[in-house]
Amino acid sequence: MENLISLVNKIQRACTALGDHGEASALPTLWDSLPAIAVVGGQVFISNHLFFLFSVILRTFLTCLFFQSSGKSSVLESIVGKDFLPRGSGIVTRRPLVLQLHKIDEGGREYAEFLHLPRKRFTDFAAVRKEIQDETDRETGRTRQISSVPIHLSIYSPNVVNLTLIDLPGLTKVAVEGQPDSIVQDIENMVRSYIEKPNCLILAITPANQDLATSDAIKISREVDPTGERTFGVLTKIDLMDKGTDAVEMLEGRAYRLKYPWIGVVNRSQADINKNVDMIAARRREREYFSNTPEYNHLANRMGSEHLAKMLSKHLEAVIKSKIPGIQSLISKTIAELEAELSRLGKPIAADDGGKLYSIMEICRSFDHIFKEHLDGVRPGGDKIYNVFDNQLPAALKRLQFDKQLSMENIRKLITEADGYQPHLIAPEQGYRRLIESSLTTVRGPAEAAVDAVHSLLKDLVHKAISETLDLKQYPGLRVEVGNAAIDSLEKMREESKRATLQLVDMECGYLTVDYFRKLPQDVDKGGNATHSIFDRYNDSYLRRIGTNVLSYVNMVCASLRHSIPKSIVYCQVREAKRGLLDQFFTELGKIEPKRLSSFLNEDPAIMERRSALSKRLELYRSAQAEIDAVAWSK
Repeated sequence: MENLISLVNKIQRACTALGDHGEASALPTLWDSLPAIAVVGGQVFISNHLFFLFSVILRTFLTCLFFQSSGKSSVLESIVGKDFLPRGSGIVTRRPLVLQLHKIDEGGREYAEFLHLPRKRFTDFAAVRKEIQDETDRETGRTRQISSVPIHLSIYSPNVVNLTLIDLPGLTKVAVEGQPDSIVQDIENMVRSYIEKPNCLILAITPANQDLATSDAIKISREVDPTGERTFGVLTKIDLMDKGTDAVEMLEGRAYRLKYPWIGVVNRSQADINKNVDMIAARRREREYFSNTPEYNHLANRMGSEHLAKMLSKHLEAVIKSKIPGIQSLISKTIAELEAELSRLGKPIAADDGGKLYSIMEICRSFDHIFKEHLDGVRPGGDKIYNVFDNQLPAALKRLQFDKQLSMENIRKLITEADGYQPHLIAPEQGYRRLIESSLTTVRGPAEAAVDAVHSLLKDLVHKAISETLDLKQYPGLRVEVGNAAIDSLEKMREESKRATLQLVDMECGYLTVDYFRKLPQDVDKGGNATHSIFDRYNDSYLRRIGTNVLSYVNMVCASLRHSIPKSIVYCQVREAKRGLLDQFFTELGKIEPKRLSSFLNEDPAIMERRSALSKRLELYRSAQAEIDAVAWSK
């Protein structure tokens, strides 16, 4: 069982190093789920006038003290068996102190370690006291302000039990000089932030010579734990009660009942402290006090700081064991959430130029892969290109009007002009050619429109792929560069595609299918008289037949182009975009100066900070998961 407390100690230290110490945070916090024991006590302010009155009544020469503490520090020192906590008037504890006790073998040398001073061992506990004060001042300045950032202190000794306690600033009712008026509420809020958590056990320290009804520790404990399920009551200064009075009712739970029995302790007196009375001797005197005092000897077996430490250790172990499944579940859930957010934020930036270039190439490949998935139908969008070929282009070709080119007037004009001074003998071949060429020229419009439509769709797919590439969201500079490079490549492909596609139309204009015209019926075949004047052959019936033949041929060519234009577009645009959309960009990357290359990977500082914090927290949770799993398997 002892390794359960050690496990929590290890996780708590890691949490503090990370900055996770139970404060409100946008990040998941593991600290709140860890069982802990918070030590709560109060301070009673005594005014100058009351102090003078008391001193007269007591007829005692006393030093000028203005606060009566609950004895919280003395209880902790009794549990540890060492003098190590700062002392003085006013609010001495101004930062939470996470005190982790580790039992070592008999004969081992006692020492202490601070989390903020790794690899430094303190064997002089007066130096420990000074370091606590100094570290408090480093965080708060040399003022009387408080801070919620805890100090972690581990003490290794054969005279302690495995136990972790969190010493909190003492509750107070007034601010002293140098402190804001809000200090009273600030301390209460800090204490509440710890003891309100269901996994926190409360060690409520109350002096026996104070009315229990006015105890700040009991009052605040009752508010957050009304049933007393998590509260352990400790009575101090039993030996300082007025003669004729005792604390039996309180210790037996008749004055105020808690789930667990009250424990009384007798701390060293101020005179003992001044004389540096040994803690081990003080513990022995404490045992003798309860054994030899008639009022308390029936309770002696469950009184004293030694019993308190053993009881707290045993209970903390039991609570940790019961909470392990819930902690494991929380850790697994949080790891999944952290991994998901880190994936959304993207990978961190490489430090060296080679690493940056590699990162850029990998991001570009990721973008290129997504772009290809759109074309291949894995992602939506590529089907719209087929729609251009199957619907848009055929409809545009069908809408072509040849009325102007094949009007009677235009046919007569072109046929006559083509004959020149020598009228045609059998068929007006040159006239046919000119009519076909002028008609097919109109096909260039739909051909160009198809090229532009596919270009527009490819640009849309580039924008979609950019928006779906998570790493490009992370780096705005690279996103712009990749987008510009892709669009530039598409522009070049469009120009090549337009050239090749219009060449198909020009080819049809440049060479006519002779077999088509050889199969056309001639006038003689139809019974015409070949001896008629040539000018009789320019009658309307003859010209209409020429127009019909030309229109039939043009329609045949359009039907052929309907299939060849898509092939040209796919070959010059779609295929090329799929094969090497960023080839030119990759070629130029190697020539870019390192400074400009680095600018591609500039990202929002807030994202960088968030990623770093999440990465550290993920490391903490994975480490905690491994530690807990190891303990669980060992059981």
